[in-house]
Amino acid sequence: MTVDRTPPEAVARNARRGLELHDKFGRGGTDVGLHRAQSLAARKPASVHDVETISSYFARHAVDKQAKTYKWGDETDPSPGFVAWLLWGGDEGRAWADELKAAAKA
Repeated sequence: MTVDRTPPEAVARNARRGLELHDKFGRGGTDVGLHRAQSLAARKPASVHDVETISSYFARHAVDKQAKTYKWGDETDPSPGFVAWLLWGGDEGRAWADELKAAAKA
């Protein structure tokens, strides 16, 4: 059975929003994160390795939501962590990658 690893529209939308915020505020994300966002925004199917990388990103960066300098989710003065989170697909990206990763191990 072939698994569709095309990013859902909500994931693509988050990535596009992250790119917009990065362009507007000049913060959040690395070159890797920006490349990932472009791929997600274009809804290019992810490889198994990509899915594992995305899932791992979220596992490592969940702590960013606890930052005290910025209010998480504020799009008028977003934290670098929030922008990066969106670049990787946001909460929907995390759920999508984790679901695919779990299915691959089943």
